[in-house]
Amino acid sequence: MTSTQFYGAASLDGFLATPDHDLGWLLQFGDIKGSSYPAFIREVGALAMGSHTYEWMLKHAIDAGQPWPYAQPTWVFSARTLRGIAGADVRFVRGDVRPVHQAMVQAAAGRNVWIVGGGELVGQFYDAGLLDELIVQIAPVTLGAGMPLLPRRITQPALRLTSATTLGGLFAELRYAVPRP
Repeated sequence: MTSTQFYGAASLDGFLATPDHDLGWLLQFGDIKGSSYPAFIREVGALAMGSHTYEWMLKHAIDAGQPWPYAQPTWVFSARTLRGIAGADVRFVRGDVRPVHQAMVQAAAGRNVWIVGGGELVGQFYDAGLLDELIVQIAPVTLGAGMPLLPRRITQPALRLTSATTLGGLFAELRYAVPRP
């Protein structure tokens, strides 16, 4: 069964990126020894990405001469016109996540849908009742301000912790099931 998941890192004080959408604070850690990413990505059949995340990928990967890292189809949610990537299955969409989610689930063909970022996009999937799980690696830094992990109030029903793991002696990976109200 397809699960719709957020998987990513956040600062100890709950931010995905700095106020100007920078991830340099995270890159200082390089590859996390014992990361769960290889096992996670094997189960992913489709990706959803916000425009700032996509633009960060363009600037720091594609424009730096690296190939697009995903074989899976990727839906980029943006109200702006963005450039594509030759040879990559990147689809630009806007508006309600629900009809797009249906297409993503079909494309995933039984594997999972990964909401890569950002927090507002994760929130839209939550608001639509489509978010199943949060997998967050908590980094040993604080940013003080920035792009929040999930800019929503979620109190009832509360998220349900399903696991907590230490990664490389630096990160705590928390997995939460997202119950339906």
